[in-house]
Amino acid sequence: MPITIHKTDQELFEAISQIYCEKVPFNTVIGLRVESLHYDHVAIRFDMRNDLIGNFLRGNLHGGVISTAIDVTGSLSAFMGLQKKLAGKTLEQKMAHIEKLGTIDLRVDYLRPGMGDWFICTAHTLRTGNKVAVARVELRNDSDDLIAVGTGSYVIS
Repeated sequence: MPITIHKTDQELFEAISQIYCEKVPFNTVIGLRVESLHYDHVAIRFDMRNDLIGNFLRGNLHGGVISTAIDVTGSLSAFMGLQKKLAGKTLEQKMAHIEKLGTIDLRVDYLRPGMGDWFICTAHTLRTGNKVAVARVELRNDSDDLIAVGTGSYVIS
């Protein structure tokens, strides 16, 4: 079933995307961009660059970049899960929760070296409670190889 995006949803999605991609300095350093944004799943993409290399001999993505991308995508998914619960609230009321958002716990499993021209992180929320949300994240390269997976718990309220 296709998702219908209302004007208020579009404003919300644009505000969230701007915060994640333009307002957080470290996210801009890595070059994270929101690829897709829905209440039930999100995707963030970034391009490989020389300054993101972890193993200079192999030329693969740094593990810290991988964990950052997984954490950011997981938190975005958790925040979108909360937004779904806040239906009917104003944009200002919905966005006010961003200052409370934070990572409680993050587990990352590195499955193979991060080789590729670009990478995409996708996430969905496993559970959104009143104060905590849990998200599952996958990082894939431009060949659709699964590079890493992660699970994060996030304070949302």
